[in-house]
Amino acid sequence: MTADTAQMTPTKPYLIRAIYDWIIDNRCTPYVLCDANRPHVRVPPSAIKDGQVVLNLAPRAVDRLDLGLEDIRFHARFSGISHQVIVPMAAVLAIYAQENGQGMMFPAEDAVADTVEPAESAPEENTNKPIRERPALRIVK
Repeated sequence: MTADTAQMTPTKPYLIRAIYDWIIDNRCTPYVLCDANRPHVRVPPSAIKDGQVVLNLAPRAVDRLDLGLEDIRFHARFSGISHQVIVPMAAVLAIYAQENGQGMMFPAEDAVADTVEPAESAPEENTNKPIRERPALRIVK
């Protein structure tokens, strides 16, 4: 890994924005599936089912949507009451079109990855650890 790649921003926020735009452009409803047990997730407790929450991100359903690099933020009504919703990128498990399930699923991230900065040019060691397989993309239905 070169020094330039070590400083690059994560791809996940960009992929989420791209899939969101693609879903909207195809006149579908963008939903995100989130792990509600992750740190810093702010959603109404009544929306949580089995530790997860599905959020409708359609422009008609949310106000002040911000698909940022660190998190997704917006205001929405739940049971008629307005709430600010904050979902860190690490908590986003999938983004998909409600109508047909097409979208993208993301691998669950380690809790440590939320807080640990990448090491700066540390010399690599030969530790004989098995190499992790690359994550595979799956269609969410």
